[in-house]
Amino acid sequence: MSEITLTNDEKARYARHLILPQVGELGQKKIKSSSVLVVGAGGLGSPVLLYLAAAGIGRIGIIDDDKVDITNLQRQIIHSTSSVGELKVESAKRRINQINPEIIIEIFVERLNIENAEKIIDKFDIVVDGTDNFSTRYTISDCCEILDKPWVFGSIHRFEGQVSVFNLNGSPNYRDLFPKAPPPELAPNCAEAGVLGVLPGIIGSFQANEVLKIILGIDGTLDSELLLIDTISMNIRKLRYSANKEREKVTELSVEAISCSLSIEEEESLDASDREENMKEISPLEYVKKVNNGWKPFFLDVRREAEEKIVTLPDTDLRINHTEVPSRLDEIPNDRDIVIYCRSGARSAMVTNFLKMSGNYSNEIYNLSGGIHLWASTVDSSVPKY
Repeated sequence: MSEITLTNDEKARYARHLILPQVGELGQKKIKSSSVLVVGAGGLGSPVLLYLAAAGIGRIGIIDDDKVDITNLQRQIIHSTSSVGELKVESAKRRINQINPEIIIEIFVERLNIENAEKIIDKFDIVVDGTDNFSTRYTISDCCEILDKPWVFGSIHRFEGQVSVFNLNGSPNYRDLFPKAPPPELAPNCAEAGVLGVLPGIIGSFQANEVLKIILGIDGTLDSELLLIDTISMNIRKLRYSANKEREKVTELSVEAISCSLSIEEEESLDASDREENMKEISPLEYVKKVNNGWKPFFLDVRREAEEKIVTLPDTDLRINHTEVPSRLDEIPNDRDIVIYCRSGARSAMVTNFLKMSGNYSNEIYNLSGGIHLWASTVDSSVPKY
């Protein structure tokens, strides 16, 4: 560590670290020389980034392709109202620079995937999982196993959270605990189920704590242990797990290995090229005009129940979660035109294609292009975007 020095200003900034026997000047130099990649600048990423910046991590990477939305501010504390509409990585970088201008910040305006993961993760010592979906989490796990990088896992769901450390000095990896990505019907954490605003702060702080323990070589990291926190009962417990000696080690990233159900954000970001070229679409303005002229299609909402409670478009006839449509076809009439909608048009496009291919419907089937978001922008601005 001889090449790393602390300036007088840094010694003042980190004075409370320097007087800790477990840290001291040597430990602070280790922190300064370390690099950490935080995947996601949202609920978990916010406290992780704030505390790692305050602690003096020398280089921090942030990867996220999303923009700040007003619905984020209930829990994503690194952002502010003035940041709404701004790229999350830019907003986070500005806030970190305000906390600690000496830190090097590297931002990636993209989603971590099997194409870019190895190139990006290889640049950093430790990875922190601030994601909300299984596919990215398995990508992190597999890539860290290939590159032999430790990573800190965090997960939140409503009032409960989990924390662990994987792949640290030969410790078990995520696939030893969860061998395969769950199917959609068994993957509630991939859905927007709601979350208590303070929960990401609690779990993210635990994650930042694990990062510092790894860097400092302090015993007691959560490798081989899964920390479970229930913020209603305030029960905190740990489950031990071990490596699966029969599991074949990951040697390359593959789509099949990480495929699972998608979060709402992922569902709604599906590329238009994934849709059938001959699928019929109708804009919200066109839909309203035709209805006002006497058209009476069956108006089908294919969002989740929790989304229905936020907003429902006028004259909706039925709501069915898009994953349940195949088992509930008898509830969808085959003697009327059908218009299908969701949050922004991707899930409804999948259902539109499915109904067309089923051969059960002779009338016209339309996808409401842009979904509720375009409706709010073009028909009724009082309809909330979420």
